Amino acid sequence: MTDIIKAIKAINPNAEVSVNAEDFEQITWHNGTTPIPKADIEAKMAELPTAEEEATARENLKASAKAKLIAGQPLTEEEANTIVL
Repeated sequence: MTDIIKAIKAINPNAEVSVNAEDFEQITWHNGTTPIPKADIEAKMAELPTAEEEATARENLKASAKAKLIAGQPLTEEEANTIVL
């Protein structure tokens, strides 16, 4: 999923949209989805974690889950999901 689509879906989870080449000028709104202004999409993109931040957070969760398993401590659901999903 592109960064633009992630931001659009964060604003409107029901949006039906496609984007060509991560270009704001090439957003196509489908099935009557109300277009979201470019400024609103850009603001939401700035709020969302980057792919690198998401990967780091996932690795941190995995390390936490492993340490807790070794220590015999209970895992959070999020930590457990890193192991089984």
